[in-house]
Amino acid sequence: MSNRYAIILAAGQGTRMKSKLYKVLHPVCGKPMVQHVIDHVKSLNINDIVTIVGHGAEKVKAQLGDSSMYALQEEQLGTAHAVMQSKEMLAGKDGTTIVVCGDTPLIKGETMEALFRHHEETSAKATILTARAEDPTGYGRIIRNEQALVERIVEHKDASESEREINEINTGTYCFDNKALFEALENVGNDNVQGEYYLPDVIEILKEQGETVSAYVTDSFEETLGVNDRVALSEAERIMRKRINETHMRNGVTLIDPANTYIGSDVKIGSDTIVYPGTTLSGETVIGSDCKIGPNTEINNCEIGDQSVIRQSCAFDSKIGSEVNIGPFAHIRPQSEIHDEVKIGNFVEIKKATFGKGSKASHLSYIGDAEVGSDVNIGCGSITVNYDGKNKFLTKIEDGAFIGCNSNLVAPVTVGKGAYVAAGSTITEDVPGEGLAIARARQVNKEDYVGKLNSKK
Repeated sequence: MSNRYAIILAAGQGTRMKSKLYKVLHPVCGKPMVQHVIDHVKSLNINDIVTIVGHGAEKVKAQLGDSSMYALQEEQLGTAHAVMQSKEMLAGKDGTTIVVCGDTPLIKGETMEALFRHHEETSAKATILTARAEDPTGYGRIIRNEQALVERIVEHKDASESEREINEINTGTYCFDNKALFEALENVGNDNVQGEYYLPDVIEILKEQGETVSAYVTDSFEETLGVNDRVALSEAERIMRKRINETHMRNGVTLIDPANTYIGSDVKIGSDTIVYPGTTLSGETVIGSDCKIGPNTEINNCEIGDQSVIRQSCAFDSKIGSEVNIGPFAHIRPQSEIHDEVKIGNFVEIKKATFGKGSKASHLSYIGDAEVGSDVNIGCGSITVNYDGKNKFLTKIEDGAFIGCNSNLVAPVTVGKGAYVAAGSTITEDVPGEGLAIARARQVNKEDYVGKLNSKK
């Protein structure tokens, strides 16, 4: 196998998006479009990846990090001009280069690999990824000769009536012999209405030199969708979501209503888990087997064990064990670690806290900046008072402790192993193990108070 290189075109401004966000950073299924492209390219045996950046260059670099090299296109003078910016990094090298746009998030790695193989097997100097469109209006048409080799690409506006009947279209993704590409780029002109340097002109130059130009037809026109506005962005989201959901279902996950279930491309779900409608699973979330998730639940960057139930709740950047029951209407905030067999009930908020095995906070509590041991019971309305207006402090509740309803634990404070806190207490000092803490005013009843008050009025 020869050396392989990739050039990602990601310098266009994307004015039709009408957005402050740079076009290729718009997310599809929770991940920026250009990140999808890079991830697909990285799945291949690629020696070097060069991303051509322009508008929003620093933000694109921040997103992609060291997964790519970068070349800056200061002026957007066309696709050939963009590719030329990678000359210092790639020109003169032996091998094959794929050129793909950063706004085509649906092209699969398998399709790119097939394009590479077809290019290498046909010994072509250039190979065009094509597709057959039901309505090819607006696309460049692929004109083939009697040997089925590509003769030329004709843009829609320049095509004759018979040529417009052709439904094989240019997708804008190509493979080139790397040396031939950069040699041909030197001869691309800008004698056109836009005054730009177009990459398809390389095809014509290679043909004039008597070189072989081939085409690989992908089975899926949908894969080739380029996103130029919010309508196309929505369509890409729909297609990718359907693709992702079908993959999970074929792997043994039940989606009650796939059309109303939103799963990110990096999410992993175990078999026999059921996901109910209105649920969003995103980031690098990993869910075990035999779980029940939803309805109307949002989970991002969480690890969840087997046989856990999360209903109508939100969980972010946390680790949740097996046989855990969360919700409805619970909020698991970042850096929480919930061990096996824990119950987090309705209207409970957990933040940067650990919950030991078998512990419970069944309803209406806030537990933040806390270490909760195993088999702890936290009563309704209890709060860890973790913030003094400037700093956050830690609350420790040791194994087997019982926190009565409507208790305030003013951090930093420790409730010892097996201790009891009486309902309605505000605890400001450590509670010893096996002890009982009562911190509330003694009840006083005023006889006939209401009658005396009314008589004064």
